[in-house]
Amino acid sequence: MQFEGKFIKMKIILLSVGKVNDAAYNKLMNAYAKKLAHYIPFEIEIVPDIKHTKNLSEKEQKTLEGKQILKTLQPNDYVILLDAKGREFTSPEFAHFIEKKGLMGLKRLIFVVGGPYGFSEDMYNRADEKVSLSKMTFTHEMVRLVFMEQLYRAMTILNNEPYHHE
Repeated sequence: MQFEGKFIKMKIILLSVGKVNDAAYNKLMNAYAKKLAHYIPFEIEIVPDIKHTKNLSEKEQKTLEGKQILKTLQPNDYVILLDAKGREFTSPEFAHFIEKKGLMGLKRLIFVVGGPYGFSEDMYNRADEKVSLSKMTFTHEMVRLVFMEQLYRAMTILNNEPYHHE
């Protein structure tokens, strides 16, 4: 599978609810962001946490987070929720998945990490697809980091570079 820069114009955005306060995670995510920039336009966008959630139900919190996420999306964005109920891939399958999205001529491929309770119905309705990183549950910081590592791994697979081993 040769990458050959066929979809270099597609920007991949990791859209997340809430910023990461842990310096160690931020350092690792910045390192992967730099590595990814070698291959493809990539950025992380943050939707602020909902304030004063004590008096909100889970559904209300998901609805408010969903509204904030939806405001940031553009009409032609291809939106993929990082969701435990989504499609699972091996790393080479994920690389092929990314390659196929790039060949579709997309301008923005958006991967979304929801809030602590997941996604609202509006987000599920807006999403084009759902992808699961694992059947296990991770912290939101870990989801971001694992996703970025897997995206980097996908880029190296598509470029036949010696990072991934089977």
